[in-house]
Order: sequence, then structure tokens, then C-alpha cells
Amino acid sequence: MEKFTTLSAVAAPFLQKNVDTDFIIRVERCTGTPKEQLGNYAFEMARFLPGGAENPEFVFNQPRYRGARIMVCGEFFGTGSSREMAVWAIAGMGVRCLIAPSYGQIFFSNCFQNGVLPITLPAATVEALAREAAAPEAKPFTVDLERQTINGSVRFEIGARRKKMLLEGLDEIGLTLALEPKIAAFQAADRKRRPWIYPA
Repeated sequence: MEKFTTLSAVAAPFLQKNVDTDFIIRVERCTGTPKEQLGNYAFEMARFLPGGAENPEFVFNQPRYRGARIMVCGEFFGTGSSREMAVWAIAGMGVRCLIAPSYGQIFFSNCFQNGVLPITLPAATVEALAREAAAPEAKPFTVDLERQTINGSVRFEIGARRKKMLLEGLDEIGLTLALEPKIAAFQAADRKRRPWIYPA
């Protein structure tokens, strides 16, 4: 998994509330679509018009936000089903960081498994950041995970374990495998104490 340390990138404001995982990636795309292609279908219902042309009103289709790697989102982002493909689709678009007042619980956890940093901040702070991102003279945002800051002044909280996962580019399995020497040492000592536990 790609490490997340400091990200300086364009931030796209998308304050729609209750964006569920079906809106992020339609269920039809979740079977038969290779993981690396899911980004092509992220936000499909809003991103494209019925005929297949791009919807010029959708934020990621606007020239200034093409290639944005940060999203400033509305409340309850990623609610609905537990499909991990929603995070795969967002990551497939190149987005590495989400900023919102709240998230769907499973979606929030899935972000950390896939190298996406979901930052939770009070609604008023998120709205202020969205205004900043939408301003004509808007500059790229800088998210510093080590210092836990946005643009050097807005501080966010993150659990130590999840912070370590992102900084080191590890999912939960990788985090466990990093402890392999300690696990092996415990097993060797335990084998001496309780040899009957270990089959020959």
C-alpha cells in the first residue's frame, strides 16, 4: 500500500450530505470490473449525463478540480452498504484524502485498509475548508499526517494505530506481519514451556 505522509494537492468541495456507497460506485460495477478500473465509474450517476457525456456541473469535471486528490465532503459520507469497492473507486480516481464531519462506519474503516486518509472535523470547519477550496484564488491544500494538520493550522485527530498504518503503508495484515519476529520468539519460548501444544 502506498505510504501517506504529506499530501499537497487540489481539494474538490463536494458538500452533498448522505452520499452512500451506491452513489459512489453502482452495484452493477462491483462484479466483473477489475479493481484498477473502478475509478472510471466513481460517482457515475452524477459524473455523467444519461447519454454518457460528462456532466459539466459535477465538481470533478470542472477544469480546476480535474485530478483533485482531496475531497471536502458533506455529513455521513460513505453510508449504506459495506462494499469496499466504494473506497477502491475513490482511490482509483486518485483521491487520497477525505475531509468530512462524519462517515459511514464501515466505509471509514475501509479507507485505512486502502491508503485513503478520512479526516473527521466539525461541520463548521469542513464548511470553511470547502469555501476555501471553492474560492477563485484557491491554493492546493497541504495535509500533513505526521503533524496531523491541514494547511498548517487546522488540526485533526487520528488513532495511533491507524496513523501508523498509513505512514508505513500497511493494512491490518501487514501491520500484523510486521510483528513476525516477536510472534516467532513467543512461539519458540512457548514451545519449550508447553511442547504438548505443538504437534510433531
